[in-house]
Amino acid sequence: MLQKFKKIDGVIVVILVLLMVISLLAIYSVTHGRPTAGFHIRMLKFYILGFVAFFGLTFLDYRLLIKFAMYIYVFGIALLVLVTFIGAEENGAKGWIKYGGFSLQPAELFKLILILFLASVLVRKNKQKLLFWRDIIPIGLLTLLPFAIVISQNDLGNALSYIVILGGLLWIGNIKFSHALIGVTLIGGMTFAGIWSYTNYHDQAVALIKELPGRDHLISRFDPWLMPELASSDHNYQTKNAKLAIASGGMSGEGYLKGSTVQANRVPYTYADSIFVQIAEEFGFVGSAVLLLLYFILIHRMILIALECRDRGGPFIIVGIVAMMLYQIFENIGAFTGLMPLTGITLPFISYGGTSLLINMASIGIAMSVRLYGQEEEEDLPKGTYTAPVKQG
Repeated sequence: MLQKFKKIDGVIVVILVLLMVISLLAIYSVTHGRPTAGFHIRMLKFYILGFVAFFGLTFLDYRLLIKFAMYIYVFGIALLVLVTFIGAEENGAKGWIKYGGFSLQPAELFKLILILFLASVLVRKNKQKLLFWRDIIPIGLLTLLPFAIVISQNDLGNALSYIVILGGLLWIGNIKFSHALIGVTLIGGMTFAGIWSYTNYHDQAVALIKELPGRDHLISRFDPWLMPELASSDHNYQTKNAKLAIASGGMSGEGYLKGSTVQANRVPYTYADSIFVQIAEEFGFVGSAVLLLLYFILIHRMILIALECRDRGGPFIIVGIVAMMLYQIFENIGAFTGLMPLTGITLPFISYGGTSLLINMASIGIAMSVRLYGQEEEEDLPKGTYTAPVKQG
């Protein structure tokens, strides 16, 4: 155990501690003197649990998770279905299981479950090229199932993360270049066609969306992003004030606890999804750059772990985690700078939220487990573990 402990990447641990400090300071700044006062203490408790999860999974051989990934996947799907029937609704999304003081967001949890499951599938391919009908289509359908369930719960942000994870793992999973090119072309073409249609036939698109049950909230997401000049004041309120706050931060910021926009509470959910706005306004470009640098170093260290791993499953897991985090960072920050639509996705390790933080800390713990156990000889998966069919010859 002592030898394993010595192999822990100290740089990653230091970065996690620094992210914790940034999170607690930022949350305190936007909650003190308000009904949400004390959220920084609750976040500290979440971080304590997060470090327990981090070290617990660090010393758990990640290959055990790969072995039982199929059963974990089924459990995750069951949780998502359960949310559909008994889930609590917050901000238009029905995605929480609540019991007393306990709260769980299965859509967040399923991101990590999906990474483990797809890694287990790709491990069994043994570096062979992925075949379109026998591999890519089944893997795609097994990803679209949770995607469809979460979309039905109005959680666009987490649903899209499943597609990003799938894309990252298919790429490293030895997909044929022609298949990758076709996929990128189709997704890019569909995205361009959707944006073009929405902007050029706005009234018809809005009328069509309103006919879809429970999808009115999409208008409040797309209008401020694609048609800010036409967006209603209610729809454009959050993104407009967020941009003003980020711009007012300038190079060095207005100073801690001095952000005029965030302290006046003109940006909703600043302690959660919008927390980057607080950092940009009070610490400016320099503070934002430092935060992005910490993310870069964290991701770089994980990639180094993947490159040094001798086991096939370790790199798959780490690529999935990196894809998940890059998406969350880009989507969250992009939403408040006009690059992306608002989806309610959290900023990793910084936004207030127990489930999100625990999943991210657990993910880094599994990545660290790859560092500890990935140098050992590969183990075969037990019989009964899902395997994508392989074409002979």
